[in-house]
This record gives sequence, structure tokens and C-alpha cells, in this order.
Amino acid sequence: MQYMIMNYVRPDEFVGEGTPDNQPKEAWKAYTQAMIDAGVMVEGNALHPAHTATTVRLRDGQREIADGPYADTKEHLGGYYIIEVPDLDTALDWAARNPAAGSGAVEVRPVVMR
Repeated sequence: MQYMIMNYVRPDEFVGEGTPDNQPKEAWKAYTQAMIDAGVMVEGNALHPAHTATTVRLRDGQREIADGPYADTKEHLGGYYIIEVPDLDTALDWAARNPAAGSGAVEVRPVVMR
């Protein structure tokens, strides 16, 4: 089963390109390497900061475009991992090791396999 692990971090902890690095990149590298070594990593990427987002909505057939993320929140989606593990409990074990879990949040969702 595949799960997406989404890393939510405070803007001041965002490790994306061109942002303050208040959280050691080594922690993220070690976490990623541990998943690779365990053979559970399918893919993953860091994201640029939320202020670089563009949100698109369709209203009455018209496209509305807004600069910035969909929601104004205290924590921003900083990146994601797709892992393949036997069950949700194993995915939650990996999520608990995520550097974002200590000061932000980590969301885990099953991936719909087609």
C-alpha cells in the first residue's frame, strides 16, 4: 500500500530554497536516507515556500487566479514523500520520525492506486 506523508512546517522553519533554514537540513537528509535504505521510499520532493503558490478556482465558468496558497494557515506544506509499506501503522511509524512532527504536523493519507 502506498501512503503520502505531507510535511507541514511553520514558515520560519521552511527548508525550501531561498528561505531561512532554522531546521537542520541534515535531519531531513537523514530521514530521507533512512526511508531509501529501508526500501520504502517511492518518491518525494520539497516545495518552494507557500508565498510562491498560485491558487486557481472556477466560478461560474470563469477562472479566478490568486497569488498565494489556498488557505492562510500557521503551517505550510513544505514537501511530501510517497512511501510503500504494508499498512497504516507502518506509515504512521515513518511519519513520527519525520522532522516536521516535532514542531509542525505530518499528515498521512493512503494513495488511490489506479
